[in-house]
Amino acid sequence: MTLDLAPLFRTAIGFDRMARLMNSAQEQAAQQSYPPYNIERTGEDSYRLTMAVAGFSEEDLELVVRDNTLVITGRVKAEESKGEVLYRGIAGRAFERRFVLADHIVVEGAELKNGLLHVGLKRVVPEALKPRRIQIGASTAQPAIANDTQEESAAQAA
Repeated sequence: MTLDLAPLFRTAIGFDRMARLMNSAQEQAAQQSYPPYNIERTGEDSYRLTMAVAGFSEEDLELVVRDNTLVITGRVKAEESKGEVLYRGIAGRAFERRFVLADHIVVEGAELKNGLLHVGLKRVVPEALKPRRIQIGASTAQPAIANDTQEESAAQAA
């Protein structure tokens, strides 16, 4: 089933990012499920993405964050076979997986251990966007005016 969201965005301005997110979610749902992965919440603001990448080494994997999207790419180098492969059940094909990251999610690091790629993610909200508690009371300091230079402030005080 394909969902066409174009009518919703014909009269909406500035919602193009949401449209892109919805389209990328639809595309991802239609993609194959290789390699398998888990997403875990490890704390209030931290997450861990675990991807099964058996047969891939650190040199075969690439992680890139661009425009709030984490892209994990795997490319196996052609190896010389020591013998004839009668059955290949371990997938070693190239892949590219995309994960849309919410605002203020940063990648803390990645580790490859026992065929599992672990990617640490954390929500880091800038201080300017965090709620601030304002104390009620008299203030002796004069409030600063935006774009004021110190000379102008000193001249006003005199």
